[in-house]
Amino acid sequence: MNDQISIELFNHLVELAALELSEEQAAYLHKQLNNQLRAIRELASIPIDSAIEANLHGVPYIPAARPQLREDIAQPFADVTAILSQVPQIEEDHIMVPDIPHTTLK
Repeated sequence: MNDQISIELFNHLVELAALELSEEQAAYLHKQLNNQLRAIRELASIPIDSAIEANLHGVPYIPAARPQLREDIAQPFADVTAILSQVPQIEEDHIMVPDIPHTTLK
């Protein structure tokens, strides 16, 4: 695998993401992506004993210390009209969301 993201691949990714970048922004982002890729490769090269379990963080989190999950109970809001009075468009007590026009990408 290449050590860096080529400018051609970067430009292709920018096009796929439909980004509009100035030349300066593109150069900066290209450099930053390559720096992140280099950092990931450095981390991946660190030898780790396979007996070590993967953790999300370095602090032990034992099940006994975990708080009990609360029961999920639906509780209707006391003043629904106060909430609905802030909504721009309502139809039969339902919030109407404007249609978002879809566009086809190149």
